[in-house]
Amino acid sequence: MKELSKSVRNVMVIFLFCFIALISYIAYFQVFKGPDIANDTGNKRLWAKRNEVLRGTIYSRDGEALTNSVRIDKDNQSREYTYGDLYVHSLGYIDERFGLTGLEEEFDSELSTYNSFGNGLRSFLSDFDIKKAFENRDEEKVGNGIVTTLDHDIQKAAYDAMGDLKGAVVALNPKTGEILAMVSKPTYDPANLEQIIEDANTGVDKEFKLLNRAVDGMYPPGSVFKTVTLAAALENDPSIVNRTFSDTGKITFPDGRELNNYMMQAHGNLSLQMAYRVSSNVVFGTLAMEMGNEKLKEVSERFGFNARINGIGISIPASEFPTLKPEEIGNIAQSGIGQGSVLSTPIQMAIVASTVANDGVLMQPKLVNKIVDKDGNTIKEYPNKALKEDVISKDIAETVKEYMGYLVSNNIYRWPAFEGTNAGGKTGTADYMLEDGSEGIPHGWFISLAPVDDPQIAVAVIVEEGENGAGSAADIASKVVRMATLGY
Repeated sequence: MKELSKSVRNVMVIFLFCFIALISYIAYFQVFKGPDIANDTGNKRLWAKRNEVLRGTIYSRDGEALTNSVRIDKDNQSREYTYGDLYVHSLGYIDERFGLTGLEEEFDSELSTYNSFGNGLRSFLSDFDIKKAFENRDEEKVGNGIVTTLDHDIQKAAYDAMGDLKGAVVALNPKTGEILAMVSKPTYDPANLEQIIEDANTGVDKEFKLLNRAVDGMYPPGSVFKTVTLAAALENDPSIVNRTFSDTGKITFPDGRELNNYMMQAHGNLSLQMAYRVSSNVVFGTLAMEMGNEKLKEVSERFGFNARINGIGISIPASEFPTLKPEEIGNIAQSGIGQGSVLSTPIQMAIVASTVANDGVLMQPKLVNKIVDKDGNTIKEYPNKALKEDVISKDIAETVKEYMGYLVSNNIYRWPAFEGTNAGGKTGTADYMLEDGSEGIPHGWFISLAPVDDPQIAVAVIVEEGENGAGSAADIASKVVRMATLGY
């Protein structure tokens, strides 16, 4: 009998062990693997669940419907993008074969959610009609909508101004952090997604059309970064506004290397304001060496470098500013002019311009303002939020704005679209090396804010292989600023 009891106990122990192991296995999958499995593109149950609800609409800030969903049958629907490729890098795509990207992915839950309780309750309270409330259950369930921060007119102005050039445009409202326009080119037709992805996977697409250059493109910022160096120098030594610099056209370092001005031009004696206007590499390389890497890196990081920036509806990868040893004076000088190991996304440089425009306050970037139900009733709003209150002082911001305004006003003959906008700006020419060690055709940059006395918009433009920022990049920026400030 005792042996039987012992055998039963052994069986019970084994059973208990197996039960615990099974529960642990299930828990592991639920907790650690569950989300991945649930969100896997190939999860047919997830797609079936999505298709129970007609996907909600994504709108521009001014009410333009940017997407439309059409019911094919009870198990299928099609997603249409009203303006083709105009918004494609912001909106992303949704496809059962290829998954989700952009806002379609970020707000998938909201777009797939039918606010049934709210709709039924409003119907009941407004009409006191129980029969109607029950009838509503048979209506098409439509997901909630998203109201973005994108301004249709500014977005189209940026898109049209870019034409067939490669690069990106980002426009922000400096007071709120709202993204008013975000264009990346080359672009692609979302209606032809299968071919686009096949081309990307097979290497046929050499232009990386799927890449959102505005957010994920990393480039040397070149001379637009001198705006950060200027702010750091003013903070480091306010008296430099009265200093005269001698620009001989180049700096020669102890190891024999040289830092030259653009086109090898020597500018002679310069005030700080004139050094910014003519974009003197000699002056700004000198300022970087005088401040040292630690100071310039600290100010750069206040502007957002070296850290991911999490916005509303957008996550921005970290732009890069290097840590250098004091004896690396050549590299320190290069960093002061936005070269060397400095890398930036276009949206990061828009954030720099926006922070200057907003008197040193860095606002959280926003791509979405609110969630609404199918009738346009607000479900959730995303408030404006300051990420950093004191990136630079208001006085320094005013000086930088003044210098940016001086640069544009003295070049208005080159950029006629800026006329009447009271804009400020900074050009940039970014050098880089190709994989074979040769020099690539420089990228052209331009950052802008307008109007200088009370900025309502901040813009960053990069044109790949644009040669210099005073050409196509400035022209594009001027047209975006003009639309935002003058409406045409």
